[in-house]
Amino acid sequence: MKNLITALKILTLFTVLTGLIYPLFITAVAQWIFPGKANGSLVSSHGKVIGSRLIGQAFNDSIYFHSRPSATNYGTLPSGASNLSPTSVQLAKLREERKQAFISLNHLKEETSLPSEMLFASASGLDPHISKESAFLQAGRITKARSFDPQKTEQLLKLIDSLVEGPQFILSDSERINVLILNLELDKL
Repeated sequence: MKNLITALKILTLFTVLTGLIYPLFITAVAQWIFPGKANGSLVSSHGKVIGSRLIGQAFNDSIYFHSRPSATNYGTLPSGASNLSPTSVQLAKLREERKQAFISLNHLKEETSLPSEMLFASASGLDPHISKESAFLQAGRITKARSFDPQKTEQLLKLIDSLVEGPQFILSDSERINVLILNLELDKL
């Protein structure tokens, strides 16, 4: 009986310590040091939250830069990939459909080499970034859809360059651009 009471005391102590005190302490520290990140890196426009820097969104209008494909239609519950293998016939078909759609939408030559992120969905289905190359390939469509003059077109190209982020991890060497932020800045031109 004495062992049971001791075990219950220890269980209660560690439940309070690790299930209540520690999470509250970490939350308070995160709110104090990194309030934006602790709250989901939310992005606001005109006082209204419109998204997160961390979660991709679908942009289908021709006046905006398009995000990379998502196997979950950017749904966070559940997020995930298509789980199609590299040898899958269905994946090859999806890749070809996406390639043709991207080339057609952006008025590119058939032999244009496309960045892989525009052909394949991300592993999470929520990746908010595209490569600098993908943004430049879409710039012609956007300038035409927005009827930009040469000066505005030049501003758009400079905007793309100015929003390039470095690699997320040291292991990756790719530059990337957050599509939501790019489209918000595009609306300011």
